[in-house]
Amino acid sequence: MDSMTQHSALASARLYLCTDARKRQGDFEDFADAAFQGGVDIIQLRDKTIEAAEELELLAILRGVAERHGRLWAVNDRADIASVSGAPVFHVGQKDLPLEIARTFLPRPASIGLSTHTPEQVNAAITASPGEPGLDYFCVGPVWATPTKPGREAVGTGLVTYAAEAIKRAEETTGGAVEVPWFAIGGIDLGNVEQVLAAGASRIVVVRAITEAEDPTAAAKSLLEALDAAA
Repeated sequence: MDSMTQHSALASARLYLCTDARKRQGDFEDFADAAFQGGVDIIQLRDKTIEAAEELELLAILRGVAERHGRLWAVNDRADIASVSGAPVFHVGQKDLPLEIARTFLPRPASIGLSTHTPEQVNAAITASPGEPGLDYFCVGPVWATPTKPGREAVGTGLVTYAAEAIKRAEETTGGAVEVPWFAIGGIDLGNVEQVLAAGASRIVVVRAITEAEDPTAAAKSLLEALDAAA
């Protein structure tokens, strides 16, 4: 995927999936393929239990599946692994590697995303996005408590609404569109996605809504239908 296509793919992405290595199921490649078939735009491998060598092996598999579908794939936390694997997308948290340092590992066209949990962090993400080192997207959450982030306090849909309104204020101030995509994240599934969309989000990150589904393809399609209905 060339840089222009990669940028366009991120700008239009609506359904972002985080998954572990699926050691219990033993179906990582088939699962990724099924999720992409259902319409997932980005798959991030996020598994704190695996060593670097195993992560690189899995990322090679993920890269192959993503390229077959013309979709994006992402690495979490480890900029060195993201760089070595050639990841088009890299994600960091507030206490992970600072953006300016991450960018030294991952020059453009690689895209970098950041988690936000407070209004102040949302504001900083919006401000940081146009300049260098450049933030390419951010996530807002966790909307609801989730076992994938134990101990992280849920922010509720209020922060989602705040982010949507902050984007609007920034656009009114600058007189132009704020082009950075942002995603709601944290405990989102088919049963509550309408609440998140009503709060102002148009893009979501999910985990269990697809990873625990009997049919990942169908689960992804159902989530996309909900996104379409709210558009």
